[in-house]
Amino acid sequence: MGRLLIVESAFLLICVIVALVYQETDIMAFFYTTLITGIAGFLMINFIKIKDRTLAKKDGYFMVTMVWIVFSLFGCLPYLIADSISSFPDAFFETMSGFTTTGSSVLNNIEALPHATLFWRSLTQWMGGLGIITLFIAILPSLGIEGRDLYVAEVPGPTHSKTSFTFTSSARQMWIIYTSLTFLQTLLLMLGGMDFFDGICHAFTTMATGGFSTKQTSVAYWDSAYIQYILIVFMFIAGTNMGLIHCAIRGNWNKLLKDNEFRIYLILVLLVSITIGFILYAEDWANLEKSMRDATFQVVTLITTTGFATVDYLQWPPFLGLILFLLFFIGASAGSTSGGMKIIRVYLLFKNSFIEFKRIIHPNGIINVKYNNKTVHPNIMTGMMGFAILYMIVFTIGSIIMTPFTEDLSTACSAVITCMSNVGPGFGSIGPMYSFAHLNEFAKIFLAFLMLIGRLEILTVMVLFTRAFWKK
Repeated sequence: MGRLLIVESAFLLICVIVALVYQETDIMAFFYTTLITGIAGFLMINFIKIKDRTLAKKDGYFMVTMVWIVFSLFGCLPYLIADSISSFPDAFFETMSGFTTTGSSVLNNIEALPHATLFWRSLTQWMGGLGIITLFIAILPSLGIEGRDLYVAEVPGPTHSKTSFTFTSSARQMWIIYTSLTFLQTLLLMLGGMDFFDGICHAFTTMATGGFSTKQTSVAYWDSAYIQYILIVFMFIAGTNMGLIHCAIRGNWNKLLKDNEFRIYLILVLLVSITIGFILYAEDWANLEKSMRDATFQVVTLITTTGFATVDYLQWPPFLGLILFLLFFIGASAGSTSGGMKIIRVYLLFKNSFIEFKRIIHPNGIINVKYNNKTVHPNIMTGMMGFAILYMIVFTIGSIIMTPFTEDLSTACSAVITCMSNVGPGFGSIGPMYSFAHLNEFAKIFLAFLMLIGRLEILTVMVLFTRAFWKK
């Protein structure tokens, strides 16, 4: 934890440099935060001595959960010290939303913030996109502790065999690809009219599928078809399994194109986008090109759980709102930076349900679920079903808890699922053109907790609340 805080202080130091460049009011806020975080890390490294540095499996789950909480606690200090966000619940909500790449915000005048603060908002999402632990393993491979359980506890998806390298080299390779795509997107956005600052901030939050923008009206501020198409392409890439992207970069496109999850992801995006686009065109929303572009942008930004906004989809017919709401649950690919349940889980659960019909007809037959022509182990299927049931239980209980704190049930349900799936905008008073500022403090802390368990895929966090976890 101490070493990780040193890493966080290094990223905070970058914001000090940004503040010095723009000579704005938050210089000392970031300087003090860098100092506090660095000293805390230094003290933890040098004054806490542990003889046995081997982590048990359950230690890994506890460590990962605590890292995200501690990072958010230190990460919210610049907002509080600079008085950009005055209350702790608001600052913690904003920071947790950043690190978990949720993109929900309590801010109602984003342009009024200094450049370094805006940069920090985007940087928190970029750091959290592939995971804080994954970043640490990539840049400091000599953990001194067993890193495998930390990696498995943090990386999203039901299986970690989709990459072709070991967990340490996997982290390094993913971050190289991630960084390269970020700078490529920055360049392309600058060619579309963004300046370097806006370009890199939006590239950070696109590749992390986070959705924080430097403008209150998000991407709609630029009103540029070129910028929207660039974002659509890179959001789609960010929602693709990073291991498959690595294979494609190395020339093995067949592995990408023949992967069941990627094909379903591509078909789903195309099918839903075209359907919504034609309905919007029929409803005289805009001309055909803009109707298709608006539909595709909203579908991609929601299924990848990025959360950028170009239009207010609350103005669309209610039936289209229901389709978009379902995308909140699905998410994109396992091994990507997106949230949600992940397409591979939804696909295999549906496939298993239909196979049950065959098992009823042939009770003595051995009929297994297959993925990419390989049999899925029954233990993996059991784990997926357990995850899906727990996901819906948390969603249901969370919606009940949130109902007294919101105006209506649709707002409560969408607040819970948008935070659990790390999407960002919701429905009702927390729609794409609104913020979470009007919610009370308890609701914000509760939603921040949902962001955390959603980002770490529920089981990593919820296992800490079981009696078995604490037994020796």
